[in-house]
Amino acid sequence: MGTVHARSLDPLPMQGPELGIQADDIEAPEVEQEPKQEVLENKNVVVQRVHIDGLGRTKEDLLTYEIAEVFRANNLIDVMRKSHEARQKLLRLGIFRKVEVNIDTSRGEDALPNGLDVTFEVTELRRMTGSYNTMVGNNEGSMVLGLRLPNVFGRAEKLTFQFSYGTKETSYGLSFFKPQPGHFERNVSFNMYKVTGQFPWSSLRETDRGVSAELSFPMWKTNQTLKWEGVWRELGCLGQNASFAIRNESGHSLKSSLSHAMVVDTRNSSILPRKGGLLKIHQELAGYTGGDARFLKEDFEIQLNKTLYWDSVLSASLWGGLLLPFGDAPTCIADRFYLGGPTSIRGFSMYSMGPQSDGDYLGGEAYWAGGLHLYTPLPFRPGRGGFGDLFRTHFFLNAGNLCNLHYGEGPQAHLKKLAECIRWSYGLGIVLRLGNIARLELNYCIPMGVQSGDRICDGIQFGAGIRFL
Repeated sequence: MGTVHARSLDPLPMQGPELGIQADDIEAPEVEQEPKQEVLENKNVVVQRVHIDGLGRTKEDLLTYEIAEVFRANNLIDVMRKSHEARQKLLRLGIFRKVEVNIDTSRGEDALPNGLDVTFEVTELRRMTGSYNTMVGNNEGSMVLGLRLPNVFGRAEKLTFQFSYGTKETSYGLSFFKPQPGHFERNVSFNMYKVTGQFPWSSLRETDRGVSAELSFPMWKTNQTLKWEGVWRELGCLGQNASFAIRNESGHSLKSSLSHAMVVDTRNSSILPRKGGLLKIHQELAGYTGGDARFLKEDFEIQLNKTLYWDSVLSASLWGGLLLPFGDAPTCIADRFYLGGPTSIRGFSMYSMGPQSDGDYLGGEAYWAGGLHLYTPLPFRPGRGGFGDLFRTHFFLNAGNLCNLHYGEGPQAHLKKLAECIRWSYGLGIVLRLGNIARLELNYCIPMGVQSGDRICDGIQFGAGIRFL
């Protein structure tokens, strides 16, 4: 179901303890010590050979790109630094459990007096590994079991199967990932999946069966993604009390869409950043490559973070989106935006604002939401320098609106409608950062601007997720 907090229909990232390899077995890159740096930097050297020991099914031509910079080093400090960078690149490929570096003087008949040999000793991952972990989504949790075949054809390809069982969603999928040699950020992936979700705020059940192809690449300071997706959607009622509008939406539909996403992320953390900014722009065009869903969908996300005095952080966010149908057919409930809940407009129930029918929320074709937040350390700083640093005091002000537009009225009428009946809320609470995985919030909320049909959560509200307004 298309929501403001879009759920990924692609297989989830493989994380958590490996059944074939434990996370502690993979060495984290370490910075080499640099004694007598002023002497070593002045000594010119030549890297004559680079050896890679321990290869089994990995193709050597793949690694040539990752170690090429080592040959360009011209002093000992540079050799150590570039060797360390090459080691990080090799670990990033996700095909080695361990990478060690040895630097020695060159030997043999053609050895130069200042020649060096660099040897990378690698240990490949097993041909098949498994994983189990828990995932935290937007106010939902799930257990994920996965099976992965790393380095399938010897050039860092990855074949992954995983099954996810959650509180609102169950899914399984098969994905194939292949990076471009020498440019790991440029990659393609192919996915097949089935996702079944329940959406009680709409009395709706949705089952998606689909395939997708995705191309990701960096461009200047942005990350770009091009994607084609074909999905067969089956909508049904959760119970006998579903409204007529939901019953009317029930049935089968086919969506074939092309989408583009651009991301610029300079934040120091995606979960609870202290500085930096985020810009996300996403466009989706459906109907021109087949299917009966025909629309243009645009949405964006902006976030700015600034560190203030006394270890406090000021954060501002703005979201917005527009769904434009083609032809006379109305948009599908699965493609519309939804707003409200502990991860967006706090003080309102989950996705329970905007157009509705007999208590079932139908979503909207246009929305905006903004948030202003102040994060401070806990009073008196308990547990400072340890566990206490995972907690922050949270003061917030949220506002937004969700509605349907009549596209023949013009942009001024659209802006006027989006500015009418604004829902907003304010409050304070406690935030807990769970590493770089998710965050939890426990807030006392005071909702304002409540409209007829909105469901509110006046008082204590708990939220868990990875993306918050």
